[in-house]
Amino acid sequence: MDIKTSSPMVATRLIDAAGNRLSAPRAPTKPVESSFAGAMDQALRSVSSQQNDASRMASQFQADPASQSLEQTMVSMQKAQIGFQSALHVRNRLVSAYSDIMNMQV
Repeated sequence: MDIKTSSPMVATRLIDAAGNRLSAPRAPTKPVESSFAGAMDQALRSVSSQQNDASRMASQFQADPASQSLEQTMVSMQKAQIGFQSALHVRNRLVSAYSDIMNMQV
């Protein structure tokens, strides 16, 4: 999520889509696409990243519980699960909309 502000004080209070607090406006790593496909691609990459982080944290906790906080691991796993469920709901809605359009009489 790109945030363009004129003051860095405003950016310290903003939260991105993944729930992370932003400390300062960040420059995009790649050009932002204004298309629906670009937004979906970015959202799916974010969900995948959250799942990878949760998996990594769970593995670290299983290997050495002192190296990773149980609370942080559980929160990360819940974020990944919520993100995946949201992506699944969006996919189901898209498939439903596509089938509705395909069944329309022309």
